Amino acid sequence: MQPDFWLQKWRDHQIGFHQDKVMPLLEKHWPSLQLPAGSQVFVPLCGKSLDLAWLAAQGHRVLGLELSPLAVAQFFAEHGLTPHTRVTRYGTHYTAGDIELICGDVFDVDAGLLADCAGVYDRAALIALPEPLRARYVEEVYGRLPARCQGLLITLEYAQHEKAGPPFSVDADEVQARYGAHWTIVSLARREILAYEPRFAAEGVTSLQTAVYQLRRR
Repeated sequence: MQPDFWLQKWRDHQIGFHQDKVMPLLEKHWPSLQLPAGSQVFVPLCGKSLDLAWLAAQGHRVLGLELSPLAVAQFFAEHGLTPHTRVTRYGTHYTAGDIELICGDVFDVDAGLLADCAGVYDRAALIALPEPLRARYVEEVYGRLPARCQGLLITLEYAQHEKAGPPFSVDADEVQARYGAHWTIVSLARREILAYEPRFAAEGVTSLQTAVYQLRRR
C-alpha cells in the first residue's frame, strides 16, 4: 500500500474513516493512563481527527503525524486556527497552541522526535496498514518511543476473508505478538459493533468487534 493510495483518498474525499465526533472509547478509557497535564501525546496517521483537539483540551501537548497536506490544512481551518509553519527533516510542521501536526511520512520519525512523548494514541493507524507494514510500523515507530511511554490502542476484529481492508482486522493474538516483547498490554474493553457499522455489513462482514488496549513501554 503506497502513500499515493491515502493521498488520493483525501483528494477524492473518500474519508469514511474520519469521524464527526470525538471517539467515545477515547473519552472513556484515556483517563486510565493517568498522564499528567503537559504531557506530550503522539498521534500517528492522525488525519484531521477531532480527537486531536480533545487531547489538547485535556491539557496535553499533541504531536500528530499525517501524510496528507489536505488533512492537515482542513484540521486547522475547521478549528479556526492559523498555524505557524517550519520545515525539518521530518516534514512540514504546523503548530497552533498545544497542537503540532507534521505533514510527512510516519516511517521517518526517530527517537529524537519522540523523546518527550509520554503517551501515544492509535485509533486508525495500526488497522490502516496491511500485515507486512504493520510489522514494520510497530518495530520502527513504536520502537522509537521512550521507556514508560503509555498508549491507548483501538483495533477492529472481523473475519479478514469477509472484507478487504483497510481497515484491517487485528486480533488479540496479533497485538500480543507485535507488542508483547517491549510493551505491557492490558485489555480494557471489547464489544460487538456491527449494528453500528452498516458499511461492513453491506460488504458481507458477519461479526465486527472493537477492542481497546492500554500499553506501557518497558
